Amino acid sequence: MDERLKFVARVLDGEKIAVLCRDFGISRKTGYKILKRYNDSGLEGLTDRSRRPYRHANQLPFQIEKLIVRAKQDKPSWGAPKIRERLARLYPDVHTPAISTVHAVLDRHGLVKRLRRRNRAQGTALSHTCRPNDLWCADYKGEFMLADRRYCYPLTISDFASRYLLACEALHTTKEAYAFTVFENAFKEFGLPGAIRTDNGVPFASPNALFNLSRLSVWWLRLGIAIERIKPGNPQQNGRHERMHLTLKLETTKPAGANFLQQQAKFDEFIDGFNNERPHQALGMDCPAQHYA
Repeated sequence: MDERLKFVARVLDGEKIAVLCRDFGISRKTGYKILKRYNDSGLEGLTDRSRRPYRHANQLPFQIEKLIVRAKQDKPSWGAPKIRERLARLYPDVHTPAISTVHAVLDRHGLVKRLRRRNRAQGTALSHTCRPNDLWCADYKGEFMLADRRYCYPLTISDFASRYLLACEALHTTKEAYAFTVFENAFKEFGLPGAIRTDNGVPFASPNALFNLSRLSVWWLRLGIAIERIKPGNPQQNGRHERMHLTLKLETTKPAGANFLQQQAKFDEFIDGFNNERPHQALGMDCPAQHYA
């Protein structure tokens, strides 16, 4: 204030504004502003003023905020879009805030439930073996519709080293209860593998469980079977199995069976031909049955 007072005093003594502004190191605009404040408010106009605005352009009136909170308390399951629409209907004459503003108010009052983050699926180390039954590969071939309008979800199991197709079961769901039966039958017929390689989908993994372990994978571990999982979005890490799926699709689903029994008959015929008749270039034109022993 002292500098402003000296500036005004010298102006009142008759000194020129331009010279004074140069002496005080300020612009003419600032000089005239100081003089105007003095003329409008006297000495009080020369005191420091708060730079805080009288109102915040984006600050929501507390009455509106109160209505938002009350609406959420009345409808606890509603989110910001529905609450905003409710306010617009109940109070058509009041400016309705944006959905993002309503959400911010709810969040500020602790009325937003935050979803627990799922465990992000990760791939494991992958082995490469040349001995049968050291490693099996399992997956669901993409679902397709049968002639009776029901969807079929084939669960397939193959041996990594020999490419021998161990199982191809026509299932009506991917629920793990049905997968248990398929694997149990495969273990009884072919013995236990050293490891099983799958993707990170259900029922092989569970996104909400510790280490993404599903009931099915826990069962495998208890049987002494190691678990291998490919990285998400990298089907080529189970490439041998995926290549078999392409052949399976071409030979058994075009056209699809009339019902599950007919489709399973197609799969059984495919298994026999794939293992005992079809030559494989990767096996030196041998059949998988010649390498699976």
